[in-house]
Amino acid sequence: MNSEIKIIISFLFKRSGKEELTASELYLPLSMDLKWFSPKEAKDFVNSALLQNFLIEKGDQIKPNFDYKKIAVPVGFYPSKQTFEGEKDKVNEERQDVMKLITEKIIEKTEQDEQSVFEEIKEAANKRNISLEVAALLVSKKYDIVVSAFFDQVEGKIFTENAE
Repeated sequence: MNSEIKIIISFLFKRSGKEELTASELYLPLSMDLKWFSPKEAKDFVNSALLQNFLIEKGDQIKPNFDYKKIAVPVGFYPSKQTFEGEKDKVNEERQDVMKLITEKIIEKTEQDEQSVFEEIKEAANKRNISLEVAALLVSKKYDIVVSAFFDQVEGKIFTENAE
């Protein structure tokens, strides 16, 4: 399945002729032009590829984290249905573990222990009267960590919790 993700990414970048694309330049062709994904599935695919480090984000630009030019895209390529289902499952898992993912990014960047990072997040949440997930995003920003890949997951978690 990883190779299929790489093929999809390679196809998009080769098709565009650019080295870097914005998120919308990735998910719009997947859903609107190619009709491989629904708009939501396409956004989830891009977010999942970012979280799995197939794509890396610098500002508002995204580029592959591998040499996409060396990936052969088969003639008539069409992603299998398993890719769609697998991405939905991964995004649901990521949505549940968004705190863990953000915390890991902070730990990796700051080299602090998990307890210290969690305390900092908790303090920010209490101080501003916000959810832990939003506080984790704020703490990430403090350390110049790119966190835009987590926005949809945090938003989904907030809306899910507030609906219950």
